[in-house]
Amino acid sequence: QVPLVESGGGVVRPGDSLSLSCAASQSTVHIAAMGWFRQAPGKERELVAGMGHLSPPLYAWAVRGRFIITRDNAKKTVYLQMDDLQPEDTAVYYCYADPEGSPRVWGQGALVTVSS
Repeated sequence: QVPLVESGGGVVRPGDSLSLSCAASQSTVHIAAMGWFRQAPGKERELVAGMGHLSPPLYAWAVRGRFIITRDNAKKTVYLQMDDLQPEDTAVYYCYADPEGSPRVWGQGALVTVSS
């Protein structure tokens, strides 16, 4: 199994920015898609952003224009830059990776809290 190591998250005020990173650097196989889901209290996990190895990113409508996903294929790392954060962005953010020939794997989760 490919271990994913997440970092980032924290407590910010509305309008602030945060960044998350997720590394699959110990993987020895090709990673197809990588990205981020989030799960707010009492809600289902939802896709935030994702991108394939060489394909353009995909964003949820709720974050389009505020969040940017980038990926360093050489480092097998995916990043999420989150700007203009709002209270409704409060959630645990989980990165995912789709290793070639293996099931999807998930990061441990990073809590993002947006509160005034």
